[in-house]
Amino acid sequence: MIETATFAGGCFWCTEAIFKRLRGVRSVMPGYSGGTVKDPSYEQVSSGTTRHAESIQIGFDPEEIPYKVLLEVFWHTHDPTTLNRQGNDIGPQYRSAIFYHNEKQRVEAIRSRERLEKENIYKNPIVTEIVPFKNFYDAEDYHKDYYDRNKEYPYCTIVIDPKIKKLLEKYSKFVKEEYTLLNSKS
Repeated sequence: MIETATFAGGCFWCTEAIFKRLRGVRSVMPGYSGGTVKDPSYEQVSSGTTRHAESIQIGFDPEEIPYKVLLEVFWHTHDPTTLNRQGNDIGPQYRSAIFYHNEKQRVEAIRSRERLEKENIYKNPIVTEIVPFKNFYDAEDYHKDYYDRNKEYPYCTIVIDPKIKKLLEKYSKFVKEEYTLLNSKS
């Protein structure tokens, strides 16, 4: 049975590229979540006034990839200690958030954050919101599969490529074979 996870970890081009490479992930949709405006546009979200975050919604098979592994990848492929910011992307639309879909996800998200805090992995406190899922609106078509369609663009080579490399190094056992092979050829 396919389950749903919704994360915001900065630019959705980055998070989509990372999570679509994981075995057990059936779909990754970039979009907008957590805000107050119904069916917002990219321009509205970019204004910072909608309270939406650039997010991804993941359809995953928990038998192949447990939610706790998705959380681990989430925590380690962005900076959960910067408020309303990821690198040069600044504003509430780039905040770090976990939008849980049920009580089990809420508990797992809180436990994973507490574990990271106890392990002192980050110099600064984690500011990631862990809040109930309320809404998700698909991003415009030109945002979908952005990295895979535009790998040569500077943003992709400078920002996304290092995240993909980190994923392949740290979580290779969860990466889909076609992406492992593709990476070994480049």
